[in-house]
Amino acid sequence: MLRIGMFLATNFAVMIVASVIFRVFGIDQMVGGGMMASLIYCAIFGMMGSIISLFLSKSMAKRSSRAQVIETPRNDTEQWLIDTTRQQAEAAGIDMPEVAIFPSSQPNAFATGWNRNKALVAVSQGLLQTMSKAEVEAVIGHEIGHVANGDMITLALVQGVMNTFVIFFARILGQFIDSAISGGRSRGYGRGIGYMVGYYAGQFLFGILASVVVAWFSRFREFRADIAGAKLAGRENMIAALEALKGPSQQESDMPDTLTAFAISGGGFKAGLQKLRSTHPPLDVRIAALRTADLN
Repeated sequence: MLRIGMFLATNFAVMIVASVIFRVFGIDQMVGGGMMASLIYCAIFGMMGSIISLFLSKSMAKRSSRAQVIETPRNDTEQWLIDTTRQQAEAAGIDMPEVAIFPSSQPNAFATGWNRNKALVAVSQGLLQTMSKAEVEAVIGHEIGHVANGDMITLALVQGVMNTFVIFFARILGQFIDSAISGGRSRGYGRGIGYMVGYYAGQFLFGILASVVVAWFSRFREFRADIAGAKLAGRENMIAALEALKGPSQQESDMPDTLTAFAISGGGFKAGLQKLRSTHPPLDVRIAALRTADLN
């Protein structure tokens, strides 16, 4: 809760500082409606979609991945999954999450949920079929780490802040282009073909930049989740699990796009801009970091 409060306070401080800078340089006069009013407007709309998605994340994940929650274990494997997840949740200091299995031939897993004590941990059929119990235990530990670290909430807040500034700067670009076309004659905020062209072009360009920031944070949290998995299931087991993902990870993931950031494997090799927008670091980099990580 403290991390979230500090994050929101920082976001508000950035909005205040930006408002002062734009007022000093007269940019707020060009945008119209007042810089603070514009920032608040963008923050409301920027955060709204991210927060709503967070609250709906568990139900959306179940539907999109076709995950079946284990209500009553039907076999030894499902019972083992329940018992292992419960033990790790207790060790991590969180409530028992829902446990599910989703139909996919690729070894993968994900965690989601709006609350660390109301989460979902799901593993694929391919994971259970191709990995040893020790490796699956490490994968579950990785996902429990995401939940315990509050990664779903923090990632939603990061995305919301990025949405805010994408909308904000797109509005500025639209108004600037509209003002240039009209020779500086005001036609009211948001009116004119120049504004529409600039606004949607800004949404596209700034959206790409924002996705790079969000992806960087997602990659950073993968290292923390790997460490959590190593603490809960053992360093060598976590390394072995990542090694086991190398072959399948070279293929395109069959996970729904909305869940890729929450999966243990983000898919195959990427280069260029795709690499910057990748939600997961390369497996070799993760393994090297885990070998030297301090687990104390």
